Amino acid sequence: RRRLRAVRPVRTAPYPGFPTDAQAILMAALLRSRGATVFEENIFENRYRHVDELARMGADIQVSGRTAVVTGVETLRGAPVRCTDLRGGAVSVRAPALPAAEGETRIAEIGHIDRGYERIERDLRALGAEIERIE
Repeated sequence: RRRLRAVRPVRTAPYPGFPTDAQAILMAALLRSRGATVFEENIFENRYRHVDELARMGADIQVSGRTAVVTGVETLRGAPVRCTDLRGGAVSVRAPALPAAEGETRIAEIGHIDRGYERIERDLRALGAEIERIE
């Protein structure tokens, strides 16, 4: 129930380093943290495509090249967003389900999510999210 604290810089690296596939998920977990966390993407270019979608929900994320700084905010708000890629799409679904997220979020272009997660709405509902798929 309490807000997480920001963590030391997160630098993606090949195994056994921090996995680039987990970067977006950790970023979403820290959207409401106390303080700021620096992310450095060292594997792929364009790994921050989900940031604009999170910003529509009120996230405070600044990107410069391969570096992103996430400063925690008190609340997130619902907004229309689109799924930019597999992990970014999962984050776009998960962020509005966080405690202290207000309003409704509609996520378009969910093909990436369906490719990687079977019935993600069922799993999030089991965790307490109010979510429904609209065909």
